[in-house]
Amino acid sequence: MRKNETRIYFLAGDGSILAVKKCGATDGKGRPVTASQTILGADLPNIPWQDRPAGSSRVMWRYAANPVIPRDLIPCANSIFNSAVVPFQGAFAGVFRADDRRRTMRVHAGRSGDGIDWEIDNEPIRFVGAAPEVAESGHYYDPRVTEIDGRYYVTWCNDHHGPTIGVGWTDDFRTFRQLENAFLPANRNGVLFPRKIGGNYAMLSRPSDWGHTPFGDIFYSESPDLEYWGRHRHVMARKGGWQSLKVGAGPVPIETAAGWLLIYHGVLLSCNGYVYSCGAALLDLDEPWKVTHRCSDYLLSPQTIYECVGDTPNVVFPCAALTDAATGRIAVYYGAADTVTCLAFAEVDELIAFIKDHNEL
Repeated sequence: MRKNETRIYFLAGDGSILAVKKCGATDGKGRPVTASQTILGADLPNIPWQDRPAGSSRVMWRYAANPVIPRDLIPCANSIFNSAVVPFQGAFAGVFRADDRRRTMRVHAGRSGDGIDWEIDNEPIRFVGAAPEVAESGHYYDPRVTEIDGRYYVTWCNDHHGPTIGVGWTDDFRTFRQLENAFLPANRNGVLFPRKIGGNYAMLSRPSDWGHTPFGDIFYSESPDLEYWGRHRHVMARKGGWQSLKVGAGPVPIETAAGWLLIYHGVLLSCNGYVYSCGAALLDLDEPWKVTHRCSDYLLSPQTIYECVGDTPNVVFPCAALTDAATGRIAVYYGAADTVTCLAFAEVDELIAFIKDHNEL
C-alpha cells in the first residue's frame, strides 16, 4: 500500500472482493496521484515518470532527456537499442540488444535503481542448457522479457538457419538458460503474454522472411510447456498509412479491464525507405487473437533527431512497458533509429479512450 493511501473494498455476499477503490495515494516523492483501476497488475510506485509537457495534448509523450541509453554506454557497443526492461527486486533489470563493433548482434544483461540510469554488462549473455543444435546461433536481437509466476522469460530473434524465436529464462539476470526455439524460420517479434491463457503459455509473433521482410501480420500461438507450439491464430493484418507494409508486437501485452493492451510497431514504405511507428490495440482477454479495438492513428512516429538519424533512420521500435496499477501510468522503452534506447509515457485510461475514439478495425 502506498503512503497515505486508503483502500475501500466492495465485497460480494460470499466475502469475495468485487472491486477496490484507492484514495489519497502519493507517489515515491510524496506527490498526490490519481487512482486508476484499469490495469490488472501490480503497483509500481517507483516507475520512471515525467509529466506531460505543458501545452501538449499528445496521448503518448517523450522523456525530455532522451535517449536514456546512449549507443556507447559500454565499451564494446556500436549501438544499444530495441531492449527489454522489467521490475526486479525493488529496482529494475533488463536484457539489452547491443550490436558490437564488428556489427554482431548480441544481448546483454543490465540493472538500474530507477529505470533511467543503467549499468549494462560489457560481456554478452551466454545462455546455458540448450541442445547443441539450438545453441548454435550467429545473432541474438530484439529481446523481450516477461515475468510469469516469478520467473523471467526472455524471447528474442534467434539466428537458427534463418530468423526464429529463441526462448530462455532467468531467476537472477546473471545466469540465463535456453530452451528450444519456438518456431521454424522465418519468424520475428516473439512476445509472451504475462500469464497463461486457458492453461497454456501464449505468444504473439510475426512470420517473416530471411531479409528485411516487406510484409507481415501478427499471429497468436499457444504451448503447454514452452516447447511445443500450436493452436495458431491470426491476430492482426497490416492496414493503410503508417502500418501499410507490416506490423509486429511490441512490449509484453498489458492486462487491463478493457482487454489486453497491445502496443505494437507498424511500418510504411516511403520513397526514402522504411518508417517504423508505434501504435496500439485492444485484444480480448480470453481469446487474445480477437482484436476488439485498433487505433487508426500512431502514438509515436520518428520526428526527433535521435529517431530520424542513426544506423537505421526513421525508427520508433517499442520493446518494453512498465506499468503502475495504482496510477495507471505506463513507461514505454523503445529503440530509436536502431542506435539508442528511449522512453515515452502514457496514462492507461487516456490511452484506452484514445484507441476507442480512433477505432478502425
